[in-house]
Amino acid sequence: MLNIKVLGAGCANCKRLEAETRAALEAAGIPFELTKVTDYADIMAYGVMSTPALVINEQVVSSGRILARSKIVEMAQAAETPTT
Repeated sequence: MLNIKVLGAGCANCKRLEAETRAALEAAGIPFELTKVTDYADIMAYGVMSTPALVINEQVVSSGRILARSKIVEMAQAAETPTT
């Protein structure tokens, strides 16, 4: 199961990234747990300077934009695949 975090204070773009992420992963059948991080100190701990940001398994994969669903799925599948 993937650990997904959407970083942002709750603006419209943050809510949209959360909705797009949920829809993309559910449609792809990828199991995930999504958490919203709204505290500025917690967001800054990830080194993110612009929100919304997407974190998959504690790795920041995007910040400052809303990703296309296909890109979210692609990043999630890459995170699911163990590296050797």
